[in-house]
Amino acid sequence: MKSIFAAVAVAGLMFAGNAMATDMPADGKAKCAACHKVDTKLVGPAWKDVAAKYKGQKDAEATLIANITKGGKFGWNMGQMTPRGLGANDEQIKGLAKFILSL
Repeated sequence: MKSIFAAVAVAGLMFAGNAMATDMPADGKAKCAACHKVDTKLVGPAWKDVAAKYKGQKDAEATLIANITKGGKFGWNMGQMTPRGLGANDEQIKGLAKFILSL
């Protein structure tokens, strides 16, 4: 009985952890994951931190799209982001900006 309870508890924790985790979309993994993670600073800021920086700004999406497109430091003091990351196209950049701001 104890082993059944333990197995159910472990399975429940695994499911809860997966349900709460936010995973980077495929374009983000391919074009951005070398420098960014969703919730941990890497070479660049965590995307949740980027979302928090732009939260409540009317032009947040347009600003983020422009920043990703042109590259730069953006006040993070972490280094220079290359324009378009690793070659993201306009459609990918727009989708990634929407994803980032949804965090």
